Amino acid sequence: MKRIRVEEAANYLGLSESTLNKLRCYGGGPVYLKLGRSVFYRTTDLDMWISEQERSSTWAPANKNVEASKSAA
Repeated sequence: MKRIRVEEAANYLGLSESTLNKLRCYGGGPVYLKLGRSVFYRTTDLDMWISEQERSSTWAPANKNVEASKSAA
């Protein structure tokens, strides 16, 4: 199990660092580790998050935040 920093994790996922940072702040992103001021991701967690993003149609919610906001309304 390898731990990588935000820049490398963003490259691994094919996302910008900004997008990964926003996912971490607002939810919907992969699980991460916070050690002091440093943020790390495990490659196994990134792979799991990628597999959770699979969709069979374009109308399916992209993340759990969409589902949570619908149930709160």
